[in-house]
Amino acid sequence: MSKLTGWWRDRSSAAKIELYTRWSLHFFVVLEAFSVLVGLAPEGPRPVTGALLLPLCAQIALSGVLASRALDWVLGRRERPVRLAVGLTVLTAALAVAVLVLRSAGAISHAGVGPSLVVNTVAFASGSLTLALRRVWHMLCVAPVAAVAAGVAAAAAGLPLPVAFGYGVGLLLTCTLLTLACGFSSWLLKTVYELDSARELQAQLAVAEERLRFGRDLHDVMGRNLAVIALKSELAVQLARRERPEAVDQMIEVQRIARESQREVRDVVRGYRAADLTVELEGARGVLSAAGMDCRVEVETDRALRPEVQSALGWVVREATTNVLRHGDARSCVIRLTAPAGGALTLLVENDGAPDTPAGPPGSGLAGLRERLAVLDGTLEAGPVGDGRFRLRARIPGGQLRGLEVRA
Repeated sequence: MSKLTGWWRDRSSAAKIELYTRWSLHFFVVLEAFSVLVGLAPEGPRPVTGALLLPLCAQIALSGVLASRALDWVLGRRERPVRLAVGLTVLTAALAVAVLVLRSAGAISHAGVGPSLVVNTVAFASGSLTLALRRVWHMLCVAPVAAVAAGVAAAAAGLPLPVAFGYGVGLLLTCTLLTLACGFSSWLLKTVYELDSARELQAQLAVAEERLRFGRDLHDVMGRNLAVIALKSELAVQLARRERPEAVDQMIEVQRIARESQREVRDVVRGYRAADLTVELEGARGVLSAAGMDCRVEVETDRALRPEVQSALGWVVREATTNVLRHGDARSCVIRLTAPAGGALTLLVENDGAPDTPAGPPGSGLAGLRERLAVLDGTLEAGPVGDGRFRLRARIPGGQLRGLEVRA
């Protein structure tokens, strides 16, 4: 049973709607063929019936082929079937005129055969032609044009004006119904596929965003730790060459930082990593002091901060500390956190020993910080301020400052 239903169940929603639409149009072909046979039945096996039957079958088949290929064009799978549309238009017009002439000349004796053939062939053809049109107002013009053309052709063939008017009214109603149905089906199918494509694109963007988050967090986590490991390893080498016992302590510290880095990387992979501002401020003080710098951490506020604000500023402190260690030859550094009552929160990191021109291409750390702060409507400014000093300033509006209290 699963094999019998799998062909439907395994399809996407868009593919199911497409299949339903195509089979609906194929049913129109069957319905037109049935209508033509019923319309010719009153005439019986006469020569005129046989003469009309072959071109009518060709017109029905051409109408079905045009509808199928027009749907492919709507979905962008093939070129627009212009030749098929022109061929169907010419053949349908020729058949309608031929039926009207035969009816006026008396070759078609039954009164209902002419209207039945003309209305059915023109109406179903107009539905297929609607699928091959681009603009909505072109689709809306199909029914009135067909109705006026049929009325004029009937009057020109010598039929009474009331009869010609009846042809026009009948075609206006049936063509309007079919053109609206086919036009709506085309629009619906195209919209469903666009929504399906948008949903797939949204999933791809979510994956790309998660990759960016992972790369940004990994950079922020490992940047400072690797810089500290390199610094302490170099110090341990110098102490070991002098046969100083402190070299062992430095290597123990390197081992501790390496294990901490492993834990933090696991946290990043799980998506649970969040920087704590208080911890990062104390860590920056300790790391920079261990590197021989005069580091001052000043917290000039007792305002409460939301956890996400603390996390964002904690990443700023971590990245700024990494940059101080990596770039230049700093001897002093000041980290100042200020948040006056009712004002914006500002985190300032300033150090000396900055090179006149940055070495190498700009990294992705500051760009990642700007992305984190942008979520809180914050801004980040970074650059030299003269006299070999480099300043990084993060600012978050006062409306974002609520939650946990910061103490340093």
